[in-house]
Amino acid sequence: MKIGFIGLGQMGAGMAASLLKAGHEVSVYNRTRTKADKLVARGAKAVASVSDACRSDAVITMLANDDAVESIVFGEDGIIHSLPVGATHISSSTISVALSERLAAAHAKAGHRFIAAPVFGRPDVAAEGKLFVVVGGAPDAIEAAASLFAAIGQCRRLR
Repeated sequence: MKIGFIGLGQMGAGMAASLLKAGHEVSVYNRTRTKADKLVARGAKAVASVSDACRSDAVITMLANDDAVESIVFGEDGIIHSLPVGATHISSSTISVALSERLAAAHAKAGHRFIAAPVFGRPDVAAEGKLFVVVGGAPDAIEAAASLFAAIGQCRRLR
């Protein structure tokens, strides 16, 4: 699957590496471009913008907080405006319920799918692909992204 990954901190870098290891085509974006270097050496493609990362089947965000997610999603050339119709945004950031609900509504209006998929674990666990992933979203969207969740860890669906 073709994936865009935004946010290459300690957790995000490990998650993106796990996706590469599983054979996914991963484009990576981070404000600090040098954070992509190790992933590029492993086969990732560094992209220059959020909109470039959105040229994919799914985009995963792993960002610090609500403000960071809002700016990446709703900002100029953000995910809402750049993700193709039918593609999926998977938010693995720890964000508020209010923002998650806002993201779900905005993506639905734009013709996208949205999955809230916070992860639990430490950076070393992320690098091993053994995070705990709790997912919430439409069953068909979750099923379509199952291989992504399997690559980064153990998945449990919210009911």
